[in-house]
Amino acid sequence: MWWFLVPLIILGVVAVAFGLLVFLGRFRNGALLRPIIERLSRIGFMRRFFTRISTAALERQNPELASAMKKISTVASNPNPQAVQKAMSRLTPAERRAYLQATESQGDEAPNRQARRRVEKMQQQARSPRPGGGGSSRKRKRR
Repeated sequence: MWWFLVPLIILGVVAVAFGLLVFLGRFRNGALLRPIIERLSRIGFMRRFFTRISTAALERQNPELASAMKKISTVASNPNPQAVQKAMSRLTPAERRAYLQATESQGDEAPNRQARRRVEKMQQQARSPRPGGGGSSRKRKRR
């Protein structure tokens, strides 16, 4: 006679798990949910699922940034400066503005000085109307 409780127990467990995920996502801006998502992203179909969901959310919030990210993602696996510059030249002005605003907001989180300088150089090149880049006329000393 207990077999009719099995579907109710399964639905209850799913509801509690969903509620826990919602709570972890809201608490501390999802800081506790990130490690769980990173672990789940190791599984192929979950990675594709999370990518699809985040792309859809980005398209709803900022369509220009979403299209810029699609164009830039072709060189994301091999980020040499020439390929990045070529991809940046394919962006429309609105996409470029949205992309630069997004990189500026994340530029504070660059892991080291070299990465920060690379981001600053890309931003300077994207802002300048000249094909040469628009940085300072002084050359840096190589180490």
